[in-house]
Amino acid sequence: MKSGFLIDMDGVIYRENHLIPGAGDFVQALLATGTPFLFLTNNSAPTPEDLAVRMRHLGIPGFSARHFYTSALNAADFLSETDPDCTVYVIGEGGLLAALHERKIANDAIQPRYVVVGEGATTMEKLAKAHECIEAGARLLATNPDNWCPVSSAKTRPGAGATAAYLEASTGQRAYYVGKPNGYMFHRARRKLVELALGELEQVVMIGDTMETDIRGAVEAGLHSFLVLSGSTRLETVGDYVYQPTRVLQSIADLTTEVLTGQASDRLDSPAFTHGGSHAHRPGLRHQTDRFTFHKPRPRPAMTK
Repeated sequence: MKSGFLIDMDGVIYRENHLIPGAGDFVQALLATGTPFLFLTNNSAPTPEDLAVRMRHLGIPGFSARHFYTSALNAADFLSETDPDCTVYVIGEGGLLAALHERKIANDAIQPRYVVVGEGATTMEKLAKAHECIEAGARLLATNPDNWCPVSSAKTRPGAGATAAYLEASTGQRAYYVGKPNGYMFHRARRKLVELALGELEQVVMIGDTMETDIRGAVEAGLHSFLVLSGSTRLETVGDYVYQPTRVLQSIADLTTEVLTGQASDRLDSPAFTHGGSHAHRPGLRHQTDRFTFHKPRPRPAMTK
């Protein structure tokens, strides 16, 4: 069976400026076996070239821009497909500005058709201008719905969803979020993955660390979903969700041997979560999480709306 992977980055490959143990070996296994893969991130701030450089600094060389698909590229693809002659007023950083420029979507601070919100710091002056544009008829679009994003195990930062929520509150207009878990991003990413593979894939797997974006989006797009616990999701919270991942793994390193051998493990979940010996499941069954539903309330609101 020819499989391909869509792989989230923050919390799966690295956390802050540190490579997650075993992530480098997993990526090298993908390259060595010619397994199709695409890094898929909701972070709209960096360009694909920026991400390739970051991976090189983390000790994983050999990537080009084609290996990365960001929510900024996704937003630009969405606008160029649905409204190719539109103009935009942007609150965001270089990755978003570059993606829109590449699709020849012009910036317009007078009468834009859209206000596009991405990741990054903003100012009251920019928010006031965006508010003015929306009141004059511009539509509000955000690269992703993340209200907050993890930076480390003890630190988070505001996300694009928080900025968009400010404008929703001030204007009364609802934003449209095009990043994960929106199915548009998954369908576009799958199309790019098929292009990289030079042919159709029998199975596409999304690997991510966030239930609200990675896993939900994969389930709604009809893809397999592997949740790793090296990022923002704690094991005891997984059972809260109506949708469930296909597999729950301690980290992406749990998949390295499978990629190298081409043989799926007879244990669908990480050995770290077995209790007293082999805990095998038949392929295709979803991981059952009922025993993890008892936990303390979360310390902050859900990552997305």
